[in-house]
Amino acid sequence: MQKSVEIFPLVDADGNTIGRATRQKCHDGSKLLHPVVHLHLFNSKGELFLQKRSPDKDIQPNRWDSSASGHVDYGEAPHAAVLREAFEELGISLSDVIFIDKYIIETDQERELSYCYRAVWDDEIIIDTVELSDGRFWTLSEIAANLKQNIFTQNFEADFLRFYSKQAIASTAQ
Repeated sequence: MQKSVEIFPLVDADGNTIGRATRQKCHDGSKLLHPVVHLHLFNSKGELFLQKRSPDKDIQPNRWDSSASGHVDYGEAPHAAVLREAFEELGISLSDVIFIDKYIIETDQERELSYCYRAVWDDEIIIDTVELSDGRFWTLSEIAANLKQNIFTQNFEADFLRFYSKQAIASTAQ
């Protein structure tokens, strides 16, 4: 059975669709700007759920990453994409997510317009073992202590430093 070719929207810095390209083209070093979503799922204790990416992923395999993340499909809104990814990767149906921010993340291989969201979830999480190899809740101070150790994705570290590093420092000082 032949794998289908994924088509991603190409966007400008504001998120307006200006074209489209294959997943392969977006990840080949061309730096075509394409949108992604990152969900930061906290429990009521303030711990952040992280997923460990599958060893089969083409980008940053075996690294700990945002709770749920993925590409926005062509014609799909980022808000719909984050709800879809939460269901596909974690088996949860969220109705209430909070938009945090969007910003451009650039790595050696790609350039993404990352739409970041957060939510609170205390019920069961069932990880998709095809997409993910593990998942668990981390304290913010535990994450901060493991930054720059090559265990997190570049994208997650950028999100963490942008949104949560001050909270992590405050929780360590308590």
